Amino acid sequence: MDFILLNLGQLWMSIVALVIVFSIIGLGAGMIWGRRKTAELKARAEKRTQRMVKELEVQGKATALEEKQKWHQIRADQEEEMAAKQTAIDERDEELAYREKESDQRSETVHTREEDLSVREDEVNDLNARLKSQEIRLKQTSTEYRTRLESLARLTAEEAKKQLYDEMIHDVKQEAEYKVREIMESVRTNANWEAKKIIALAIDRCAVDQSTQSSVAVVPLPNDQIKARIIGKDGRNIRTFEAASEVKVMVDDTPEAVVISCFAPIRREVARAAMTELVSSGKITQTRIEEVIERAKGKVEKRLLSEGQETVDLLKLEPMHDEIKKLLGRLRFRTSYGQNALEHSKEVAFLTGMMAAELGMDEILARRCGLLHDVGKALDHEMEGSHPEIGLDYAERYGEPEEVKNAIVAHHNDEDEEITSPITFLVSAADAISGARPGARRNDPEDYIKRVIALEELARSFDGVAEAYAINAGREIRVMVKTEEVDDAQTHVLAFEMAQKIRNDLTYPGHVKVTAIRGKIAQEWTSDPGGNQQKQRGGGRRRQHGRRDQRPSRSSGSHAAAG
Repeated sequence: MDFILLNLGQLWMSIVALVIVFSIIGLGAGMIWGRRKTAELKARAEKRTQRMVKELEVQGKATALEEKQKWHQIRADQEEEMAAKQTAIDERDEELAYREKESDQRSETVHTREEDLSVREDEVNDLNARLKSQEIRLKQTSTEYRTRLESLARLTAEEAKKQLYDEMIHDVKQEAEYKVREIMESVRTNANWEAKKIIALAIDRCAVDQSTQSSVAVVPLPNDQIKARIIGKDGRNIRTFEAASEVKVMVDDTPEAVVISCFAPIRREVARAAMTELVSSGKITQTRIEEVIERAKGKVEKRLLSEGQETVDLLKLEPMHDEIKKLLGRLRFRTSYGQNALEHSKEVAFLTGMMAAELGMDEILARRCGLLHDVGKALDHEMEGSHPEIGLDYAERYGEPEEVKNAIVAHHNDEDEEITSPITFLVSAADAISGARPGARRNDPEDYIKRVIALEELARSFDGVAEAYAINAGREIRVMVKTEEVDDAQTHVLAFEMAQKIRNDLTYPGHVKVTAIRGKIAQEWTSDPGGNQQKQRGGGRRRQHGRRDQRPSRSSGSHAAAG
C-alpha cells in the first residue's frame, strides 16, 4: 500500500513537472509569435500610411483644379454681367439724348404757339370792342322799336308778356288735357283687353251650377195618413216640434208633403233631418221628437265639418283649422240674394286661382283667399260686426296668412281698408264675376229703383252737368254737360271723375259705363226784306245747324270696377 502511494506521488510530481515545462515552452513560443505578428502589423501600417498619403496628394491636386475652374467661371460670369449693364447704360444714355432733343423741339413749338395766341388775343380784344359798340347800338335801336311798338299796340311790354303767357298756359293746358285723355284711352284699352282676356280664360275654365235657394224645405211623406200623427192630439206634436226646432211646420193640403219654413238655414236643415227620421220610423211622440231633434243637431254639426273638409280637399288647401272648415260648412246653408254662399266662395276661389295662374302668382294662396273672403257671413247673424270684421277675427285667431286677411277685409274696395296684396284685386274681380252671372242672384225691384235714382243724383251733383239718365238697368249713365261751362277736354275729365266717384260711393253689380255728351245747336230765322216772315210748313221757315265745337258728336266713357 505504501508502495502504491509512493508511486502515485512520484507520478503526480512528474505530471506537474511536465506541465511546468510545457508552460514555459508555450510562453516562449507565444512571445516569439507575438514579436513576429507585431512586426507584420507595423509593416502593414506603414504601407497603408504611404498609400493614404499618396491618395491625399491626388485628391488635393483635383480639388485645387476644381477651385481654379470655379474661379474662372465666376470671373467670366461677372464680366458678362458687367458687359450687359454697360450695354443697358449706353442704351439709356441714347434714350435720354433722344428725349432731350424731343423736349427742345417741343419747347420751340410751345414758344411758337404762345406767340400765335398772343396775336389772336389781340384780335379777340379788338373784336370784343367792336361787339360792345354794336351791342350798345342794338340796345338803343331795340328801345326805340319797343317804344314805337307800345305806342302802336297800346300795350306795355309787361302787358304783352302777360297776355302771351296766358295764351301759352291755355294752349299747354288744353294740349295736356288732350294728351292725358289719349294716354288714358290707350292704357284703358290695353288694360281692358288684357283683363278681358284673363277673365275670359278663367270663366271659360270655371263652369258652375246656378240655382236660387229657397227659405223652405219640403219633406216627402209616404202617405197623407201620417200627417195626423205629425200634428198629434190637439196639435201637441207639431207644437213640440216647432218649439224644439224653432221652425214653422206647415201641414196643408199639399199631397204627401210637409213644408218646413225658417229663415235660419241651419235650423231649417236640422228640422228637415229630424222630420225625415220621424216620418221614416213612424214613431212620433213628444219625447221622441225632442230626442230626434237633438240627434239631428249632432248630425248637422258633423255635416258642417264634412262639407268644409270636402271643399278644402276639392281646392287642395290643406292644412286648415277645423273651426274654419266648420264655418265653410255653415256657408252651405247661407244665401246672398238667393245665391248659395259656399258655392259662391268656391267659384270665387276657382276664378281667383285661375287668374293668378295666368298672371304668374301663387295659385294655391289665391284660391285660399278666394275661398275665405266671405267666411264671416257664416256667423254675421249671430255675432256683432260686419262679415269682413268677423272673418278677419277668425283668420287672425287660427293663423291665416296676411294675404288672406287683406282679401277678407278689403275685397269690397272700401276706402277705409288699404289693399296690400295684389291677390285682393283678383278676389274682388272674381267676387263681382260670380255675383254678376245671369241668374246667380235675385234683386228686389225696390233696390233696383233706389240704385238708379242714386246713380242719377250722383251724376247731377257735378258742376257743369245739365241732365243725367240711367239706362241699361243701371249699368250705364249718360250725362248731358253744359256747353258754355265744359269744353271737350274737360268732358273726358268729368267722365273719369264721375266713374271714380261711382266706384267709391255706390254699390252695384258688375260695372257702370259713364258717357258724357257735349253738343251745341245754333238756330237762325229767315225773313224777307220788308221784315215779314215767310210762312212755310206751318210756322216759319227755320234753318238749323247742328254743330259741335270740333266733331259732329263727342262723348267720353269710363268704366268703374265692380264694388
